[in-house]
Amino acid sequence: MSVNPDLVRACHIQARACERFGSPFNGALLDRIAADLEAGGPTVRLFARWSDAGLKALFDDAVPIRIANTFNHLAMGGEDPALTAAWPRPGVAWAVDRAWAAARAAIGPHTAMLSAFLDHEPQTNEVRRAGGLLGGFLTVAAEARLPLRCFEIGASAGLNQFWDRFRYDMGAVAWGDPASPVTIDGDWEGGAPPLPAVDVVERGACDRRPTELTDPVQRRRLLACIWPDQFERVERSRRAIDLALASGVRVDAADALDWTRAHVAPRPGAATVLYHSVFWHYLPAATQAGLASAIADLGARATAEAPFAWLRFEPAPDDMALIEVRLTLWPSGAERVLAHAHPHGAWIRWLG
Repeated sequence: MSVNPDLVRACHIQARACERFGSPFNGALLDRIAADLEAGGPTVRLFARWSDAGLKALFDDAVPIRIANTFNHLAMGGEDPALTAAWPRPGVAWAVDRAWAAARAAIGPHTAMLSAFLDHEPQTNEVRRAGGLLGGFLTVAAEARLPLRCFEIGASAGLNQFWDRFRYDMGAVAWGDPASPVTIDGDWEGGAPPLPAVDVVERGACDRRPTELTDPVQRRRLLACIWPDQFERVERSRRAIDLALASGVRVDAADALDWTRAHVAPRPGAATVLYHSVFWHYLPAATQAGLASAIADLGARATAEAPFAWLRFEPAPDDMALIEVRLTLWPSGAERVLAHAHPHGAWIRWLG
């Protein structure tokens, strides 16, 4: 079976990105996966469905990070004790060569399980992205002087539905319940956004393939998408899962465009906010165009008594490595880039 050179290149590119964003383990692991591909090792068969894919298609499908997450998923479950023992865990030094040797050896015995995981696109549902979205929610609340109705598309497990029940401790920004089990930390640069009290009177969410948090198998899949040497992210997500379950989380299984048309509309007496995070670029161009048109239509229906906001935490159009927190607020239709951010919310640079 021939080796796809773009797949090798994609693994190296993703490796550098993982190192840049604080996961030396994933960076080193992906370099070893790339070397195994070049040598015609067992990963070639695992990646067979992408044997002819170009670089753009590979990143559109998030293929390199899928394979790293796949081994993480297997290691978390204990089905392969050697892999689990070699994988990063708190308080224990890891060695990537040992971990990769165990991962490579696990491919044959666990091909079916690994392949099944690869079938599903990554759904990180990173909780700390709420730190970037927070400034947008607070801006809408301060300017509209109304309670909020919050609707998330591409919500995965719906953990960030409950952004208003987190505690935020980010330098200049301290907001939320000090007793919350979920604390959003990180570095905050620049001035602070407005910090009003916020009343969320309605919330909803959808995802094409939502994660059912009551199912331990699906919870494991969700946590496997968090980079394994970033232990604080895993713990924060576990706490957010507990909070979401206690709060009655619900994510509708639906297409984002159909769901938005059916469930989202301005309503007098509240500011309606449609929001999403690291979701847009996974959509086909036709769906992006349809959603943009539907959102513009909703904006045209907004009034001062029924404002409508579109809030997003997404890569900049011309730089996938730069995250923008962008807000459009109707009835004026004014659009602003409120902040730049780390992809996982580790830092926020507030622009106001």
